[in-house]
Order: sequence, then structure tokens, then C-alpha cells
Amino acid sequence: MNTDRTEGDEPGVSTTRKTFRLLEALRDEDGISITELTRRTGLTKSTVYRHLKTLTDLGYVIERDDRYYIGYRFLEISEQARSRKTGYTVAKRKVFELGQETDERAVFIAEEDDEAVYLHRYGSLSETMIGKRRPLHSLAAGKAILAAWDDERVADFVDRNGLESITDRTITDPEALAAELETIRERGYAVNNQEHMDGLRGVAVPVYTPEDELLGALSVFGPTSRLKDEYVHEKLPSLLQDKAGEIKVTLAYR
Repeated sequence: MNTDRTEGDEPGVSTTRKTFRLLEALRDEDGISITELTRRTGLTKSTVYRHLKTLTDLGYVIERDDRYYIGYRFLEISEQARSRKTGYTVAKRKVFELGQETDERAVFIAEEDDEAVYLHRYGSLSETMIGKRRPLHSLAAGKAILAAWDDERVADFVDRNGLESITDRTITDPEALAAELETIRERGYAVNNQEHMDGLRGVAVPVYTPEDELLGALSVFGPTSRLKDEYVHEKLPSLLQDKAGEIKVTLAYR
């Protein structure tokens, strides 16, 4: 009996699931052996070997000294995703400018499948964050995106996902979230006060195309020791709004 196959899957679907299970394990490790992959994924050793052989032949996985790594060929795919919309490329420059001007970490985040996805980041470990997914409701950028949605869409989002507690400051009550989003709409920016990570505060604004399509959100965040109230509520919002406006104008004249 084949224990690798997920019950109910067609053969092709089962094969695809196993491929991605392996890739996700490879992503999480800086080099991993077949034995370790077998233990990590629960697949048989022969199955792991067959999949790795195919992925290696295609250039998506490389093998060095009996250990396997994600190959650079995935960069072609990931870069296409990050440049799928022209605005994403323009946002990359603005993230760099924000980081340079504030000397803090800056990000551009887009929403996909009810999650915040890091497309661009400036600061320490910036490249390791690209593609990472986080809950929308715990990030300043995520809340800026949620505030751009109408109430019905937000309610559907909460019904599908709930409001997980990430820290003891995360908003977990739907009514409290609704009130927070209304405040964000009124003042034009979102604030994260240690809701995703203790000791970190962030500010974010939504980014729109010239056709008023929501593109994503720009955010600057840093330690609470530097991001004091005056800086968070006075300087950063206007700076972020200026950059968001520049993205919109740049796209309008392209």
C-alpha cells in the first residue's frame, strides 16, 4: 500500500503535493540530506529520491556533498511574481527611499489569499523576508489594507480566518477591529503597537493605482524606543503618504 498518497487525491495531484512538501522542507533548511527529508516529510526514501532527482535535473534543486538546496532558478519565478504589476516595481524604489530617509525597516506588502505577503523590504535580513506571509490584522500594513475594504468584505475575512492572537496586544475582537479600521479610514494611516511582535511599532498607508485599485501598503517599523508617539502620528504618516502618492503619480505617467 502506498502511504505517501493523500486520501482522495488523484495520482497527479498527489505527486504535486509531495513535490511541494519537499520544496517547503528544503526552503526551511540550509542544506538537508535525503534521510532528513524523509523524516521531515514522512515520505518514503525512494519517493524523496525520485522527486529530488527530477527537481535537480530541472535546476530547481542543487546537490552538494549529499545535501540538497533550493536552486537559484526559483529566483526567476519569484521575481516575476514581484514584478507582475508595474506598481510593485515602483514600490520597491519607494521602500528603499523610506529606509534611507528614516533609518528604519521599511516594507511593501500586498494581500493574497487573506494574508499579508512581503514583496519588498529594506533593512536587516531584508531578503529573507521576501515572500513571507503574515496575518493581516496584526500588521500596520495589513490593517491599512483591511481598512481599504468595505465592511462586508472585512466581515467575510474575519469569518474565514478568525483573529488569531499573535501577542497580548493583537486585536482579536471583531468589533474592536471594525472600530480600529474606521479610525484608520478617518486619519488615513494605520499603526501597529506591538500587535505582531513585542517591542515593535509600525505605521502604514495604503497604496493605490491611478485607477484607484488597491495595490498594497507601505510601512515603516522599528523599536518602540525610537518610534515615539510624535514620530508615529506626525512625521511618519505624511512621509508614507508622500511616497504612496509618488507611486500613483509615477504609474499615471507611464
